[in-house]
Amino acid sequence: INKKKKKKKKNHLQETRSFWFPNQTHPNTMPPNTHVTRWMRAMSTMPATSPKPASMSIPQVPNYINGKFQPSSTTNYMPVISPSTGATTSLTPQNSTHDEIHTAVSSASSAFQTWSTTPLPRRLQYLFQLRQAILDHMSPLQEIIRTELGKTPLDARGDIIRGLEVVEFACGAAQQMAGRALPNFGTGNLDAMQFREPLGVVANICPFNFPAMIPLWMFPLAIACGNTVVLKPSELVPGAMNVLAQICHDIKLPPGVLNVVQGGKETVETLIQHKDVKALSFVGSTPVGTDIYLNATRNGKRAQCNLGAKNHAVVMPDCDPELATNSIVGAAFGASGQRCMALSVAILVGDTKNVILDSLISKAKQIKVGMGEDADMGPIVTKKSKLRIENILNHVEKQGGVLALNGMKNDQLKSLPVGGNWMGPTIVSKVQPNMQVYQEEVFGPVLSVMSVDTLEDAIQIINANPYGNGTAIFTSSGSHARYFQHHVDAGQVGINVPIPLGPPSLSFTGSRGSILGDLPFYGQYGVDFLTRPKNVISRWPDLKSTPNASKISMVIPSTSG
Repeated sequence: INKKKKKKKKNHLQETRSFWFPNQTHPNTMPPNTHVTRWMRAMSTMPATSPKPASMSIPQVPNYINGKFQPSSTTNYMPVISPSTGATTSLTPQNSTHDEIHTAVSSASSAFQTWSTTPLPRRLQYLFQLRQAILDHMSPLQEIIRTELGKTPLDARGDIIRGLEVVEFACGAAQQMAGRALPNFGTGNLDAMQFREPLGVVANICPFNFPAMIPLWMFPLAIACGNTVVLKPSELVPGAMNVLAQICHDIKLPPGVLNVVQGGKETVETLIQHKDVKALSFVGSTPVGTDIYLNATRNGKRAQCNLGAKNHAVVMPDCDPELATNSIVGAAFGASGQRCMALSVAILVGDTKNVILDSLISKAKQIKVGMGEDADMGPIVTKKSKLRIENILNHVEKQGGVLALNGMKNDQLKSLPVGGNWMGPTIVSKVQPNMQVYQEEVFGPVLSVMSVDTLEDAIQIINANPYGNGTAIFTSSGSHARYFQHHVDAGQVGINVPIPLGPPSLSFTGSRGSILGDLPFYGQYGVDFLTRPKNVISRWPDLKSTPNASKISMVIPSTSG
């Protein structure tokens, strides 16, 4: 008997990975959607630390609409520039066309009719597959983040891992989606039930600083709740989201459930104005986010917007100085200070001033700037951002501050690529609340150091600042810690913790000028934002009741009659 050899089932995810990195396996392997994989292949052949060869054709970043990757028909493209080298890595649409955006929303709206009625366990199965596929594709995701944003290897990996934690939370969304029932709540066999329904099409607007994490904050939980999504990644770093879209395609997420459109301001405005978009999630700067929130709510849409930040760390005299200084340096200069939870202000209380400041300077000098495997800090995202930061620092001494450590003159910069947007860690001392370096969100590797006499003085400074994203205190006193946590006005408070991010079951929140909208991201509040409650009140006659015995009632129903 001739036994036929059983054909091994192809793993398209592995094929896709090999095509992104063709030197690793067979170069002739071609997964579905060859346009985006050719783009990824072109991206992958250029190391994050090297300029792009002039002879290499520059790939165009496609949209992903109704389950297909397709280039935009716009004639206006902008370069995606590596902040490490200044080289152009790809071209992305300045804005997708109105027709493309409307097609994406229409696709999502059509898919919603089926997706919203897909059983919740089936929807969650896709998320389990998504989680595993992301783990399988950590390398390509890391490399694209490093190429487009210049993150260090560890920071790029952390970007993905933190996003995965929210995916894992979304995998367990069944508990958060559970409804409530109250049988026999009133006379006449009245039963009450409340359950949550998805909204429809949700728009996601993402920033540059976390190309994987923020999209993973948004779309997995949205689709778990039964919504469909149109997502716009940052035009500065579109690559990671297209890798995630490719993964969603390969796990056979139904067409239209996730759509990705490239572009900038006009793309966002078109999404906001579209009648079929029911809600909008945004992370980014305060001016842009405020405008988006006002326009979205004016158009009758739900909106949650995480905005700017100015996070303070209070250092008490009774703190562990090594813990405090190590924590502050890492939180201030990690990701080059380009994250909304960066500690950008240290408030030294009492006689901690000289010892803590000297230690901060000493530790900051040890930070390695670059893109190698051992680098601690990468570049600034754009030349424009770097120039803005330099302009702020050039005003420090004129306004009475001291550049205790000047990152613009860091010796390491001489050996880094000339075209990169490089800057070393900067520490500014003798900072006062009226200085530009304090009043603005610098969003770069700059730590402002202030000195006060008491804990109450420190809290007063923090609460007077317009932002309220996060804050921290370093102390060995339970009394100080408890007083601080109850009197400071911030969404997230760390006690001997520099970046107080809890598990995804605790929503990412904020206060005052750092958030618009009353329901924050992920966690139970995230589910509440992405769904609406529906009440069902029912009456069924008792088996022993007399048929046709009902009477007209002109009284509003109540539990007593």
